[in-house]
This record gives sequence, structure tokens and C-alpha cells, in this order.
Amino acid sequence: MKLAEALQERADLNRKIEELRRRLNNCILVQEGEEPAEDPAALLEELNGAVARLETLMAQINLTNCRTKVQGMTLTEMIARKDAMLLKISAYRDLVYTAGQNTQRARGTEIKVKSVLKASELQTEVDTLAREIRLLDNLLQETNWKTRLIEK
Repeated sequence: MKLAEALQERADLNRKIEELRRRLNNCILVQEGEEPAEDPAALLEELNGAVARLETLMAQINLTNCRTKVQGMTLTEMIARKDAMLLKISAYRDLVYTAGQNTQRARGTEIKVKSVLKASELQTEVDTLAREIRLLDNLLQETNWKTRLIEK
């Protein structure tokens, strides 16, 4: 199995677990003398199986991410870099928005507010970060489809 397939299965399992939780909550309580719409014991068994599979898959994905290197970095390091860059670009985009605000004054005697950072310079950094994130994400996706999942 390729790493990308395992990631897809993990996403499917997370959705399935959430659905099973909702279904269990819908049938756990019934009015006395009534039967639930679904068998809670069967749903619980299905939930336990899905959680167990998810645990195994998560361990295999993490192991694969730690052992697979691309351009001198493990996949874990690349994912951490991407997450950090996404955090940074979000902050910079907020700064660009705020720095670009023109405070309107009705009279010349009112307090003038100006940005201490140039919106254009911040936007240049945002554009550079966006490109780096896109290239890193492309490399991660390509690697995910080329890498075999390490199964113990």
C-alpha cells in the first residue's frame, strides 16, 4: 500500500468513526417497550474495529513519515515545516490587511494613524511563502504516492 492510500484510508476511518458515534448516540436510549432503530452492540463492535484499524494505520503512517527522507528532510520534518509556514502566512496576511487600511479623517485636526510596516513588502513575503508552501505540498503529495507504507 502506498502512503497516500493509507492517508486516504485514515481520513475515511475518521469519518466512519464519527458517523458510528452519531448512530450510537441516536439508538442508545429508547422509550421503554420500544426497540432501537439499529443494534447498539453491533454498532459498538464496528466502532471498536474501526478504532483499532485507525490506531494501526496511524502508527504505520507515523513510522513511514519518520523514516522517509526527501531532499535531506524526513516527511515528518516537511509536514512540520509546512504547518509552520501556513501559520506564518496566516499572520502575514492579517498584517497585510491591517497595514493596507486607510484611516479616514473628517478633519485635518484628527489623529492620523499610519502603518509602521509597508503592506507591499508584507505582500511580497506572503507571495513568496505561498509559492514555497505550494512547492512543498506538491513534493509531499508526490512522495506520498511514491512511498510504500512501512507495515510492521
